[in-house]
Amino acid sequence: MTGDEPSTEMRDETPAERFDRNWNDVLQELRVVQTGTQILTGFLLALAFQPTFVDLTRGQKVFYLVLVVLAGLSAIIAFAPVALHRILFGEGAKGTIVAYGHVALVTALAVVSVLLVGVVGFVFDFMVSTAVAAAVAACLAVIVLALWLVIPLVLKRRQVRLTW
Repeated sequence: MTGDEPSTEMRDETPAERFDRNWNDVLQELRVVQTGTQILTGFLLALAFQPTFVDLTRGQKVFYLVLVVLAGLSAIIAFAPVALHRILFGEGAKGTIVAYGHVALVTALAVVSVLLVGVVGFVFDFMVSTAVAAAVAACLAVIVLALWLVIPLVLKRRQVRLTW
């Protein structure tokens, strides 16, 4: 929030206008999640066709396949609100669509956070060692939890408005 944006209570908008605004916000966030997921998925899929892929241990191959499934799952979850919107289009269910989109985006962010940490861990495991991979992945997980969950929840509780 930039500090100059009024809270929902201060906006002079109808429920329909609020649903439209919130749906536009969901779509913008979907675009961000989908772009990141597509890049990670492309990276993961390209790995299987690299000559050094055969050098992976059985455990690394299983881990890789788990990451591919997470990448696919994150894309499916991120696209789910769009599918619901198409099915309910014109039915006057924008509030339901927005609520579903919110839950889907939060779920997609959770899956993408695991995917991000996993991909970095996977690369470090292959390039350096399992111990270093675990340490780097743990550090990233703490950073993700801090930036994506703890700080936003603290700011929400305190209703802090950051101004730049």
